[in-house]
Amino acid sequence: MEEPIHYSINHTMEIPTGNSPEDVAARRKIIANFYREWKIANPSLKRYNLSLKEDINIRHVSITETCTHASRTYLSTLSVLQLDAILTYAKKVGTAPVKDNGNQKPFEKMIVMSYDCPGIGTVKMTVGVRRGNHEKVQYCITAIKG
Repeated sequence: MEEPIHYSINHTMEIPTGNSPEDVAARRKIIANFYREWKIANPSLKRYNLSLKEDINIRHVSITETCTHASRTYLSTLSVLQLDAILTYAKKVGTAPVKDNGNQKPFEKMIVMSYDCPGIGTVKMTVGVRRGNHEKVQYCITAIKG
């Protein structure tokens, strides 16, 4: 059985840069472990966003979608490790319709946000707006190739 990757918010570790299935799997574990530790350090599971002037919440869908998409590239994985800055400083650049899939069904619309992350470049964060209560939920974070 493979040894799990342990990540601490307070230290850096080697993030695989390749595109092999093993590299993607290792990055997925890094992201999942990061979110696990982030949730312990942030029990409210939210961060105030200056552009929206309200909280963006972290939910299960935040982790599953981001693990799936951000693990595909090194820069996207690296960007997730800047979660606090992205949640706080990303700016709304537009909205997108909800895709007809299971993960986006609870949302009435998607907000597209952007953050210029030092050393990484432009990072895109998609935020879902829940039907009914209008709660803002971080849906996915990925680096955009500039």
